[in-house]
Amino acid sequence: MIDFSHIKEILNNNNSFLITTHVNPDADAIGSELAFYHLLKRLGKEPYIVNNNSTPYNLEFLDKTSLIQMYNKEVHDNIINSVDVIVFLDLNHLSRVVRMEETVRNSGKIFLCIDHHQNPENISEFMFVDESFSSTGEIIFDLIKETKLTDIDYEIALPIYAAIMTDTGSFRFERTTADLHRKTAELLEAGVTPKDVFNEVYDNGNLGKLKLLGEALVSLNTNSTGEIGYIIITQDILKKTGADETDVDGFVNYCLSTKNSKIGILFFELNNGIKISFRSKSDIPVNKLAAEFGGGGHFHAAGTRLFDVSLEEYVNKVIMEAEKYLIKYQAQK
Repeated sequence: MIDFSHIKEILNNNNSFLITTHVNPDADAIGSELAFYHLLKRLGKEPYIVNNNSTPYNLEFLDKTSLIQMYNKEVHDNIINSVDVIVFLDLNHLSRVVRMEETVRNSGKIFLCIDHHQNPENISEFMFVDESFSSTGEIIFDLIKETKLTDIDYEIALPIYAAIMTDTGSFRFERTTADLHRKTAELLEAGVTPKDVFNEVYDNGNLGKLKLLGEALVSLNTNSTGEIGYIIITQDILKKTGADETDVDGFVNYCLSTKNSKIGILFFELNNGIKISFRSKSDIPVNKLAAEFGGGGHFHAAGTRLFDVSLEEYVNKVIMEAEKYLIKYQAQK
């Protein structure tokens, strides 16, 4: 249970804030950052948003005035070292800020972490992490409602809705509760139009993304029992289709589209390693499976990144480990 009064105290007692999130930010990360930024502005504070990566093109509609800056060491290290508080949203391990990590760790600033993922690193004494929430965006919603620091109008409602919608899989994942729908209703009352947000996020892809999806579906395969579906995307396929890494977001869900599938795995080749995404639609904790390879996440959705390794080294290894999880957790039923 998050004590929002403690967050309120931190906000009231400090003046300048740097807001950041994880590498390759998704809609929950971007939406939470923007909602938090607008909250701070209304409190008369001086906020900055600085991310390791640029904002994905399908989320740019949330940031039409370009509030989010991409990290430039020469510019942003000065800001990191001058603000009162560094706010981490939708992450709970400092390594997830990648290029910013060293400067952030050595800054000596107050760290405020707000997140909904499991197994947090002990970043600071101000860790507000609760995995029972559907998204970090929902936590920001509750923060505003509980503390009454500001009203939730369209400017704040839009990024929060995008955060919640995407992290619940368009309201189909397990943390989609009656209470969450009541919160969402307030966002709609503030002027958010669901079809417009959905179209911007999911129906605004470029041609390269659609070509990449075609290649991904062609590569879709299963293990011998059909219970593990997996897709392999190489750098050659990425170049062939003219897509980029952000276009892969959501592709792992197709691995669970076959009748008998229980675990879905997406293998994505990076320039210097691999990214593996895990999904499940049964009682199999893929966050524990991801942890076997240095990753983590939620019960049904998790992932990891491995550097200086090849696809050939890990595809069979990961599938074999996933098969062990099938046997173990189905035997416990």
